[in-house]
Amino acid sequence: MFRFKNSGTFCDTFKTIILAEISLIVMIKIGIIREGKKPPDRRAPLSPEQCAEVMKKFQGIQVVVQPDDLRCFRNQEYSEAGINLQKDLSDCDILMGVKEVDLPDLIPGKKYLFFSHTIKKQDYNMKLLQAILQKKITLIDYESLTDKNGLRIIGFGRYAGLVGAYSGLRAFGMRYGKFNLKPAFQCEDLAEMFTQLNQIQLTPLKIAVTGDGRVAGGVLEIFEYLNIVRLDPDIYLEIKKPPVPVYTQLLPGDYVRRNNGYEFDLLHFYLNPFEYENAFLPYAATTDLLVAAAYWDPRAPLLFTKKDANSKWFAISVISDITCDIEGSVPTTLRPSTIEDPYYDYNPSTGEIEQPFSSQKNITIQAVDNLPCELPRDASLDFGRNLIDKVFPHLFGIDNDGILARATIVKHGKLT
Repeated sequence: MFRFKNSGTFCDTFKTIILAEISLIVMIKIGIIREGKKPPDRRAPLSPEQCAEVMKKFQGIQVVVQPDDLRCFRNQEYSEAGINLQKDLSDCDILMGVKEVDLPDLIPGKKYLFFSHTIKKQDYNMKLLQAILQKKITLIDYESLTDKNGLRIIGFGRYAGLVGAYSGLRAFGMRYGKFNLKPAFQCEDLAEMFTQLNQIQLTPLKIAVTGDGRVAGGVLEIFEYLNIVRLDPDIYLEIKKPPVPVYTQLLPGDYVRRNNGYEFDLLHFYLNPFEYENAFLPYAATTDLLVAAAYWDPRAPLLFTKKDANSKWFAISVISDITCDIEGSVPTTLRPSTIEDPYYDYNPSTGEIEQPFSSQKNITIQAVDNLPCELPRDASLDFGRNLIDKVFPHLFGIDNDGILARATIVKHGKLT
């Protein structure tokens, strides 16, 4: 043990060394930004308690929050959790939000994490991407965060599926006057939404679900909660009028086939979707409610055409299009709908939009493009949990698996 007096050259040298060591502990300041997109998005990347957890779990991390009166977590909740509220985030190293940032709010030279909706070359966000490049920003897109096997590790997909299935059933009940569920956004939380489901009695109907990712997983949670009978796709096609509600889950091998007659291959389909053709029409002829929850590549075939939808054999009367690709895999989705006004009718004879539930000859469409916002607190808590467990260890440590590198679509103003 060294002993020295609190004076003299040795003490001064020692103090200098200690201060130098302390300075090596780099403080990273994270700012949770206010959501500026219209219509307002009430979600947050981290809850108040999760902000506090991050500062405790990861050394040298400080989290501050930009005040927002519309956020699902109140400003006071963050303050009570020991998180500083700060309007000006220009001194932050990393800025985190949920949806696209308004162009005037982008701070040059910063590192951002949010859903940019640019990786599919979306025309409506090209100005955003150009501004990010011009301001020499580094952008990490949540949608591109994947593990070493290419599987997404974070997102709001489960809640999109939960609310999308609920809203599809609600539309079916309203269309045929069988029941009237409370809108999901009027429910206090997920628990109340499930309580609403306890009050309905489904009559026999056939439901087809496309996809097998997080979104489809959320859809299946709803159907399993209601004890709807699950059928394999081939059995589903054979049973025309089931005595009870039934559903089937359709994977790519069920709704597309190779156009050269070769056996279906999933990896080949992902890489070469243009070499496949439609195989969904047999399901369209025997389905009452379609829940579209599968990722769609514009080079892949449509589930059906507008001409198919106008055919006498076309049986689908309600579509909950969770994917909400405008005139994409579900061509009857002509525009997105809103949380407050979630439904519209598609007239297959004219190809025009009409008021919801206006004619039994129409197809009722649910196409809300921000479904998780209907349960913002639950969805935010789930998202923040995945950030802390699956992303932050790489963001604040060593990114050996390249998780952050793959998701960085712009680095210091240059496309990667």
